[in-house]
Amino acid sequence: MTPPEYRSLDESAIKELRSSGVCTPFEKEYIRQDGSRVPILLGAALLEGSQQDCICFVLDIAERKRLEAERKRAEAALGESEKRFRIMADTAPVMIWTSGPGKLCNYFNQPWLDFTGRTLEQELGNGWAEGVHPDDLQQCLNTYVTAFEARQDLRMDYRLRRFDGEYRWILDIAAPRFTTDGSFVGYIGSCIDITDRKRAEAEREQLLEREQAARAASEAARAAAEAASRIKDDFLATLSHELRTPLNAMVGWTQLLRTRKFNEATTARALETIDRNTKSLAQLIEDLLDVSRIVTGKLRLNARPVEMTPVIEAAINTVLPAAAAKNIRIHKALEPAAGPVSGDPDRLQQVVWNLLTNAVKFTPKGGRVQIRLERVNSQIEITVSDTGQGIQAEFLPHIFERFRQADSTITRSYGGLGLGLAIVRQLVELHGGSVHAQSPGEGQGATFIVSLPLMAVWETQDTRVHPTASSEELFDNPPSLKGLQILLVNDEADTRDLITIILEQYEAKVTAIASVQEALVVIEQMQPDVLISDIGMPGEDGYTLIRKVRALQPERGGQIPAVALTAYARMEDRTRALAAGFQMHVPKPVKPIELTTVVASLARRIGI
Repeated sequence: MTPPEYRSLDESAIKELRSSGVCTPFEKEYIRQDGSRVPILLGAALLEGSQQDCICFVLDIAERKRLEAERKRAEAALGESEKRFRIMADTAPVMIWTSGPGKLCNYFNQPWLDFTGRTLEQELGNGWAEGVHPDDLQQCLNTYVTAFEARQDLRMDYRLRRFDGEYRWILDIAAPRFTTDGSFVGYIGSCIDITDRKRAEAEREQLLEREQAARAASEAARAAAEAASRIKDDFLATLSHELRTPLNAMVGWTQLLRTRKFNEATTARALETIDRNTKSLAQLIEDLLDVSRIVTGKLRLNARPVEMTPVIEAAINTVLPAAAAKNIRIHKALEPAAGPVSGDPDRLQQVVWNLLTNAVKFTPKGGRVQIRLERVNSQIEITVSDTGQGIQAEFLPHIFERFRQADSTITRSYGGLGLGLAIVRQLVELHGGSVHAQSPGEGQGATFIVSLPLMAVWETQDTRVHPTASSEELFDNPPSLKGLQILLVNDEADTRDLITIILEQYEAKVTAIASVQEALVVIEQMQPDVLISDIGMPGEDGYTLIRKVRALQPERGGQIPAVALTAYARMEDRTRALAAGFQMHVPKPVKPIELTTVVASLARRIGI
């Protein structure tokens, strides 16, 4: 029979107790009086020297069982949660990562691994940083560490290398994780590819910059247009003034001479005034025509080897009367062997004359103007300096612009259209040179320096002078037109009268008519020696006349020498006149000696 004290033990435990004196504690369930079950931990050991007596312990383990069950349920729930998290993370449309409290990353989801083309083992820890663009790596790590140490939210963008080697812009947003007791356990973050957004932002920025640039350009263009409009208005006002001023003197004296009788001295003074203002008016018109030719690219140079010393001397002689009137001394320092340049001597003289005239104009009485010619390396330099009013620093960059004047108000002290220096610059540049201005400031004078390239080879200079040259000193004895029959065609009565009187002063016989039809009749009737025709006439113009004349048989006057005397003075006008059949093209206004010389040359009274 089993002793009563053993009845609570299992057979295996009793055997273990009898054989070894102890039994390993084991669990059993007892039923309480109320019928509930209670788990216990049961163990026993024989008393020393006895095979019958033992000591037992019974421990209620219901609470431990409950806690263990809860732990197992929690572990199962955690495992299930982690399983759901990984499934959710791997199927999410974003890249997800986590890190522990030691800053090292311990998880990357499948989209991250698919993006980088690397394994989880390669990315864990700091392995992920190997894919960050070298230019972004340091800033990326600094931002990560700073947020980590402050346990703050993290937001950064950087370029991450994709599996195909292309770097893509990534927006990385992460938040710190804490346990229920507030312990920090690391970060969880998510990343999205924002490359397209970056490109759109860059394009938007470029569009904004272009829009701002276009707006700035538009504003600048509007400001330039407004400035140009103001300059144009100022120029037109100035042009009106500069044209009316000489006309006033000319018209006034002309009316006085017609209505009154003056003594010889007053009459001479009146004629001198009219002549001076006529030349001034002609110069204004010539400047305007020069500017037009330059702007349209129609200005042509008659280039040949030119020694600048005689050119400068001629320009000085031209301005000497104006300088003497203001008691201005002109000093010259001309290097005789400066060397020749290739250019148009008339245009080069115009350059020097403009600079000297400008210097005299803006230099007060008793002042000084100096002109210097010297060779500098492979160039010659012409320097014109004065002790005049100088140039303000803000106006100096605009000094060579057309229609620009430092003072364009109605109270200005000096006249002019503001074209002279613009013409100088254009003419100098057409000769392959350059010109610039210097001035210490207002009231301290100004200096203009013209640089022209020297000719590499000296050529024989052709000193012949064209018979249409404007100098009245070319002939000591003017040519004779005695006995010449001249047909003059012009629709303006005043012009017909003037030309008729000029030619008759040289003993020519002039027939003056007003239309093309009359001219054709006269040509066949009287066979004149020379035809002088205007171009612009009502009905049929001068081109029509010369074409009809050239269509006639020689015995009917088809080969009559003809000159076009016209106000159309452009290069293309001259070319068109010669192509139409005229032998000469003479622009208005013409000087008597010039007209006489042209007629004499056509009638072969002088050689060309």
